[in-house]
Amino acid sequence: MLRVKQAVIVEGKYDKIKLSSVIDGVIIPTNGFNVFKNRETLELIRYFAKTSGIIILTDSDAAGFKIRSFLKGAVGNGEIINVYVPDIFGKEKRKTIPSKEGKLGVEGMEKEIILEAFRKAGIATEEKAEQSDNDAITKLDLYECGLSGGKNSSAMRKKLLAKLKLPELLTTSGMVSVLNTMMSRQDFFELAEKLNSGEELS
Repeated sequence: MLRVKQAVIVEGKYDKIKLSSVIDGVIIPTNGFNVFKNRETLELIRYFAKTSGIIILTDSDAAGFKIRSFLKGAVGNGEIINVYVPDIFGKEKRKTIPSKEGKLGVEGMEKEIILEAFRKAGIATEEKAEQSDNDAITKLDLYECGLSGGKNSSAMRKKLLAKLKLPELLTTSGMVSVLNTMMSRQDFFELAEKLNSGEELS
């Protein structure tokens, strides 16, 4: 498992599943062309582009390059690194027929091919020790801290997001992904305690 500091943008959920077995890091699926009109996803991508930077890893077909081009314009001044998988013709196991252009997507690539693509792009990666699930912030943590599922949860989330300079449109899933890149679980609980007590967030 390799750790990548940038957020990696992929096209779909199957690409995310495949990449999750290769790297440790934030992985954001665009859900294909849906990213063109999904404001929340775009805000999340812009946030990472301006902080840790983003890596775009789309398929090597026309659709993949169209998404790359769109993101380049949408992100603006953020840091973008393009990683390209090679043109390999074939069919993913879950599909009955090949894609329109007959090329394998990210989900169909062997692990070593993906790693080589990262190396070619000059991306700094490092081996990561296995992390205990107890160290990660979860949706349940947000709920228990009053940031979801409660009467004032929406207002509390907005206050926390504003303090952390995060997009107010972030869903709880988006918050979990970002918070785990910003702080430890213990730091999160301390921050949430201040928020619940009405103490000014420093």
